[in-house]
Amino acid sequence: MSAIASPCILVCSIDQVTGYCFGCGRTKAEIGAWIEMTPETRQSVMAELPARLETVERKPRRETRRSRMARERNTPA
Repeated sequence: MSAIASPCILVCSIDQVTGYCFGCGRTKAEIGAWIEMTPETRQSVMAELPARLETVERKPRRETRRSRMARERNTPA
């Protein structure tokens, strides 16, 4: 079984204006259906993501999981 390519970058916060995730650009419905999508459908969605991310009005206000993990890795013990 091959891995399913995903645009997720662990931001996972939906812009209320556009309905797109701040991190990957997918909608809630696309995120939820990602595993069931055919490779062709996933590729079609992925082709739209750069243009969608250009329409996101603001950045998420909370610290993302990815940024927290990076911060914790770089903090001396």
